[in-house]
Amino acid sequence: MDDFYREIIIDHYKNPSHRGQLEQKDYSFEDENPLCGDFIHVDLTLDENQKVKDAVFSGHGCAISQASADLLLDAIRGKTLDEVKRLNKQDVLDLLGIELSPVRLKCALLPLKVVKAAVYKLTEANDKLVE
Repeated sequence: MDDFYREIIIDHYKNPSHRGQLEQKDYSFEDENPLCGDFIHVDLTLDENQKVKDAVFSGHGCAISQASADLLLDAIRGKTLDEVKRLNKQDVLDLLGIELSPVRLKCALLPLKVVKAAVYKLTEANDKLVE
């Protein structure tokens, strides 16, 4: 089963569906993991019902961080900001479908940290956002 999820991760890393930047955005944030160099920038727009209409990312880093960003942005489309704010570490791990070492966990959670910092309109992100 892990091989299946590994293939999904590699596919999202090589062929992300949500890579890009938005000219018009309601929420935006970026952050990096200084230990490994992963960097994620996220732009979000909402529809008239205050649900995530579009979500894109840009950045660089390992397959885990980039695939996690793509999977997460797919998962938040159509969700309200309150639903996005309730996402947690386990939600991201469920999307990835594999066990991760503590070092790789930081890579996987960087996109969630960035998305939550954006919707909370923070100027600085912290690890408590992903617990």
